[in-house]
Amino acid sequence: MDLHSEFENSKFFHRARIDRRAADALVGLAAGLTADGVITTSEAQFLQNWLRTNVAHLEDPVINLLYSRLSHMLQDQVLDADESFELLSILHSFAGLSLDAPKQATSGFVAPNDLPFNAPVPDLEWAGKMFVFTGVMAYGPRKECEALIEARGALIGSGVSKKVHYLVVGSIGNEQWRHSTYGTKIMRAVELREAGVPIAIVGEDHWQRGLFG
Repeated sequence: MDLHSEFENSKFFHRARIDRRAADALVGLAAGLTADGVITTSEAQFLQNWLRTNVAHLEDPVINLLYSRLSHMLQDQVLDADESFELLSILHSFAGLSLDAPKQATSGFVAPNDLPFNAPVPDLEWAGKMFVFTGVMAYGPRKECEALIEARGALIGSGVSKKVHYLVVGSIGNEQWRHSTYGTKIMRAVELREAGVPIAIVGEDHWQRGLFG
């Protein structure tokens, strides 16, 4: 406990500087963990412990999302293949964020802007239609999002191709989407769409309206 505000007045221990160093360190840690393209259970547990120790106090919605999703994945102490892929996607997106300083939570999550969504937005059909998700979904883990539409007869694609009908972009992401990992799926979908392939790029908000009205 800093009874005399010694840490707060110190140029080395000032809270704002500590927060920035912690956030910057997390970006570097995310980049390091994703470098080999695989997240193991032990790596996920290490990250969970690191988050709990170093950045649990930060009022940043993306960091809080990362921690809550990670905790959910590790409830059984095992990171399965689907969870590993989703965590890899989240960390890739997070590593692309530019954190000049931790941001206080205000109106919630920041959605990617300047995205090439179809305009006008298409009506969503489910039965027999193939969906691919990219980015981080505000609704919940990707497996839960996939299960919702599989129950309606939809198919889940492993990547963007001519067989895909809809690419759904998660609403939590990096404004610099072109430089992020999930941007490659979007650019591929744009290329296919411009070549005449009937693939639609839609945001999570439209996807949720299609499901829940």
